[in-house]
Amino acid sequence: MSTPDFLLKGSTVTVVVLELHQYDSEAFPVQLAERVARAPGLFQGSPVVISLESLPADCGAVDLAAMLQHCRDQGLRPIAFRAVPDGLQEVAAHTGLAVLPPGGGRGRTIEAPPQEPAPDIEVRTEQQPVSAGRPTRTITRPVRSGQQIYAEGGDLIVLAPVSEGAEVLADGNIHIYGPLRGRALAGVHGDATARIFCQHMDAELISVAGHFLLSDALGDTVLRKPAQVALDGDVLSVSAL
Repeated sequence: MSTPDFLLKGSTVTVVVLELHQYDSEAFPVQLAERVARAPGLFQGSPVVISLESLPADCGAVDLAAMLQHCRDQGLRPIAFRAVPDGLQEVAAHTGLAVLPPGGGRGRTIEAPPQEPAPDIEVRTEQQPVSAGRPTRTITRPVRSGQQIYAEGGDLIVLAPVSEGAEVLADGNIHIYGPLRGRALAGVHGDATARIFCQHMDAELISVAGHFLLSDALGDTVLRKPAQVALDGDVLSVSAL
């Protein structure tokens, strides 16, 4: 028997899930552009699954074709719909994308910082006062799955674990005195000097100034060990502490 020219293998791939809670044809592209603009390097070229399982039955018409075009205009790459209602099944099939059943695994909402409300996306955040100059935001409680913490204009210090499915962002540096199992994005507005420090590196994603690495790119020398993340030119470097 000859050797086959290819193999079909199962794999785990990190994708962005765009979960709709309601749909407004005018507000959607504006909100999407604002969210992508906060971390363009993270979203450009990212595969996207559009989830409709939280969309109310009485939400009205949903223009799936227009939604796909808005995503592509922002550099996203839609690959599938999830939990499509019966009334949209035929339309979804005609787009050529895969149609997936409702999700049963881990998932979370990628959300804009709390000062910009987005009615179609769930927001779970904590508020901290900031000081003058370059503020530092300190979080003392665990950052749980689905939660996002953002330090605007300064550094972020987390004195607790960052769980899988959680996201911490800062315009400056990020210090995590505990396990980092979620996502950490430093220098989100382009500060290439920003760094990420953590006591236990096990991140889903790390990013500095839009340059990012996924979990499968972390080597054994830093995995589950104290580490720092910094930009070396245009290359994101992860080194043991």
